[in-house]
Amino acid sequence: MKIIEARCAGACYGVQRALDLALEAADADRKAQTLGPLIHNPQVVAKLEQAGISVADSLDEVDGDLVIIRSHGVTPETKEAILSKGLSLIDATCPHVVRAQRAAADLARSGCTVVVVGEESHPEVEGLCAYARQAGGRVLVVASADELPEAIPEPVGIVVQTTQSRAKLDEVTAALGRRGIRPIVKDTICTATAMRQQAAADLARRVDAMVVIGGHNSSNTTRLYEICAQTAPRAYHVETPGELRREDFEGCDIVGVTAGASTPEDQISAVVDRLRSWS
Repeated sequence: MKIIEARCAGACYGVQRALDLALEAADADRKAQTLGPLIHNPQVVAKLEQAGISVADSLDEVDGDLVIIRSHGVTPETKEAILSKGLSLIDATCPHVVRAQRAAADLARSGCTVVVVGEESHPEVEGLCAYARQAGGRVLVVASADELPEAIPEPVGIVVQTTQSRAKLDEVTAALGRRGIRPIVKDTICTATAMRQQAAADLARRVDAMVVIGGHNSSNTTRLYEICAQTAPRAYHVETPGELRREDFEGCDIVGVTAGASTPEDQISAVVDRLRSWS
């Protein structure tokens, strides 16, 4: 059984930056907490806990003096609340997410109804909506074209959750076009996300099975799995080698491996080593 890793996979710049900032805080002599999990990777969050960086699910749970904003970002109101409590703040928001926040606010200031393509309950999307509303905009969130309401006040602007697929953006844009609406599109899909999705799709066409590594709660990893499942004969989404079952790969000559942008190299290596032990 041959194991092939996707040409682009694993932790992206924004995730690595957030981890570096958190670990620097752990080395300092201060009690630091992340507001929500730093990234959507339970194993990494557990390691940070061991290093002294705990998770506070809300500001009421913060009992230290330093708050780390996670890579998905927060609402502007949350930032203001942190500072008003006299707490120090390290902003580990991914730069691509910051760009999307600014795009949402810019569309709102220009008078657009801001359509956010993404998952309504995702923390990044909550932040995008908050920045648009703070700038005075009307906001709606859609996960697909089917969720577009019948009436949408024009002009319309689109901003995208950074981990969404380009197919979703194109679908929503095309649906509005069929209504005669020509939206202003801010393509805020992260380049790292797009590259990982394309590499995964390319590899999935050449293999008997695909293994996608990353948090089950990770949006971008789930999107990779969905892309692979559409093409590869078999696809599996795992966080750890222990989730792999040898019988799932019986009859496979080539197995492809990819990983989400919240997955560090050591987790990829552990899964690849397990697969290779069966080859």
